[in-house]
Amino acid sequence: MENLLEFGYLGLFIGAFLAATLIPFSSDVLLVGLLAAGGDPVISIVVATLGNWLGGMTSYWLGWLGKWEWLERWFGINRQKLESQKQRVDRYGSLLAFFTWVPLVGDVMAVALGFYRTDFKKTALFMFFGKGARFVMWAALFYWIRPLF
Repeated sequence: MENLLEFGYLGLFIGAFLAATLIPFSSDVLLVGLLAAGGDPVISIVVATLGNWLGGMTSYWLGWLGKWEWLERWFGINRQKLESQKQRVDRYGSLLAFFTWVPLVGDVMAVALGFYRTDFKKTALFMFFGKGARFVMWAALFYWIRPLF
């Protein structure tokens, strides 16, 4: 059983990493599944947080590499719309990274934070705490509901 759990931690890390990129995947289900299989809650939360955070930072760096001209040419987004989006991102800055855990929009938000060049250190810190809080919440919810079954 211990070997299964060790592979489970690796699987959780990889799944959490992929879920934080533009690949649709649910790291929440993986975390709850590993906890249900007897995984250590602290290790599971740390592994899920690190994997998801590194995946989010990968999305951030991909955004950082992006160019305005590419969006204009390949996606037909005009510069005026990009400027408008930049003003919104500038208004809240790196604090938006705390919400990159939100399904559907969080991954795009991570790319946008990189694209608009928000402060790296603050973005990384807020993203880490946001993603960590998410997994703590899921683990707490799991242990709160589990006795009902």
